[in-house]
Amino acid sequence: MLDFFINAFATLFVTIDPVGLAPMFLAVTAGMSQSDRRRVAVRATLTAAGILLIFYASGQTVLNVLGISVSAFRVAGGILLFLIAIEMVFGKRQERKAETAEKAVESPGHHGTVNEVAIFPLAIPLISGPATISAIILLSSQAPDTVAYAGLGGVIAVILLSCLGAFLVADKLERLLGETAQLVITRLLGVLLAALSVQFVADGVLSFVQS
Repeated sequence: MLDFFINAFATLFVTIDPVGLAPMFLAVTAGMSQSDRRRVAVRATLTAAGILLIFYASGQTVLNVLGISVSAFRVAGGILLFLIAIEMVFGKRQERKAETAEKAVESPGHHGTVNEVAIFPLAIPLISGPATISAIILLSSQAPDTVAYAGLGGVIAVILLSCLGAFLVADKLERLLGETAQLVITRLLGVLLAALSVQFVADGVLSFVQS
């Protein structure tokens, strides 16, 4: 069970990347007061929590309704996570996230309000994006028992609190790490996510063979 929790934490931490979201948060909240930034941080985290909770609680049901086996979703989800890992290793993911944040701020009709910025792009898709949702459904399907499944909910909560913490200290965190340190950490986490995604695919293929 400890291995499951470690695997779940590593997968979600790398996929969501709270540290990497800090500069994105600064970009989309530029010009806001400290109080508005705090409100954006809290609302973005709560919104993402609500979205992820839906898939955490009903992910298996969604698969059943669509007629998708867990094995198939493991393979598909593993491939998706592997693509994310490649972006991280080659330094493309931060560029894509920055582009998403920039488009959100510059889009027609966008006024930079607290609610708008909190929901898009922070909550969706930067925190609760497709890769994160896929990872949660994958992990919930792998939980060996009820205790592990409940513990996964705790892991998700810890990761989301990490996002909130990163947002609240974003300016200090960016100055502390510097660009070079952020690049090194992102690439190391990308290698870890690549290994985890390959394991997901291998488990899915093995399930197909055994069934």
